[in-house]
Amino acid sequence: MTQNKIAIIGLGYVGFPLAVAFAEKYPVVGFDINQSRVNQLMGGHDFTLEVSDELLSSVICHELKENGLFCTTNLEAIRDCNYFIVTVPTPTDKHNRPDLTPLYKASETVAKVLKKGDIVVYESTVYPGVTEDECIPVLEKNSGLKFNVDFFAGYSPERINPGDKEHTVTKILKVTSGSTPEIAEKVDQLYKSVIVAGTFKASSIKVAEAAKVIENSQRDINIAFVNELSKIFNKLGIDTNDVLEAAGTKWNFLKFKPGLVGGHCIGVDPYYLAQKAQEVGYHPEIILAGRRLNDGMGAYVAEEVVKLMVKKEVQVRNARCLVLGFTFKENCPDVRNTKVIDIINELVTYNITPVIFDPWANPAEVSHEYGCNVVNTLPEGKFEAVILAVSHNEFKNLAIKSLVIENGVIFDVKGLLPKGMADSRL
Repeated sequence: MTQNKIAIIGLGYVGFPLAVAFAEKYPVVGFDINQSRVNQLMGGHDFTLEVSDELLSSVICHELKENGLFCTTNLEAIRDCNYFIVTVPTPTDKHNRPDLTPLYKASETVAKVLKKGDIVVYESTVYPGVTEDECIPVLEKNSGLKFNVDFFAGYSPERINPGDKEHTVTKILKVTSGSTPEIAEKVDQLYKSVIVAGTFKASSIKVAEAAKVIENSQRDINIAFVNELSKIFNKLGIDTNDVLEAAGTKWNFLKFKPGLVGGHCIGVDPYYLAQKAQEVGYHPEIILAGRRLNDGMGAYVAEEVVKLMVKKEVQVRNARCLVLGFTFKENCPDVRNTKVIDIINELVTYNITPVIFDPWANPAEVSHEYGCNVVNTLPEGKFEAVILAVSHNEFKNLAIKSLVIENGVIFDVKGLLPKGMADSRL
């Protein structure tokens, strides 16, 4: 029996933890076009902090033998692999339309080394049909091989939760699928060998694709609902968290909280489903309504802060506002699709100067991606307003009252502060 040798295409938040998990049982080659990323990983450090230096050092190797992980930008290094797992990003463009360019490019790359009998598994979040209708033709065209005759495919959607050290890749149940019943079983067994939480074999690739995209769409809609409740209760002078706590005493009440919805999944995936729905002639009202509401929450927070400043007779023009946190979620360095930037941009329209403090974010990355400055240490002085945007552990014991001027405004986006400390919260 041929030994499995696995190539992971894309070494980001999804691909790298998966590569490490497989490397404990198989020879794995991690392929990425970013040489600095590869150098960093081969040097024993993961800047995403998803994999500890200790674990990384135990699997990384410079010469693959029975198992272990070798990372490279050299395409030739993956030529003798028989499984190719694609874990590249699937973003949206500035008009919120799905951008499949990374998937196309990754498929072209794999096609250059694809051989008879090989299996290509996609993990990137997509709408139903992308694997078979978009990616497979690229593989066929660039390899000269025939699908389901010479090579095969599978789909196993990623379920990585950045920053979560409890629900790591091997501890989250994995959905799998394949292009034939035999391949579906092979793909399922491959993942089952490293995923301790187990696997669920979907009936088809399209079903697996659809299952992934609705996971995050469902969460997006539920958060949009409580965000709308927050707006309503704010006008009624009721504390939203008090209402949710009371309602949560019923056994079947879903305990979602209001907040900013960013990141690589929840703020993006619904647009993929909406795109496919529109292609087949259906306009998805609830999905897009939820997206519009959630996408507007950053601006809403900034507007509420300005209203509070006016009510408290704090000068708005040329004021300084300390924004605590910039990453898309707490206790991780991931700034992809962060909605804190919407707060920043809206504050600037009022001639307020945002000062962003985030001990987790990489200032160079933030500057490159968003064009704004982040500092990793608490700035000196007092501010006209403070917005607690991300609930990093470092902010839990911060003396926030001491950071604002007398009569200054404190807005708690995350509901982290003790009741009564903030002037308002979502």
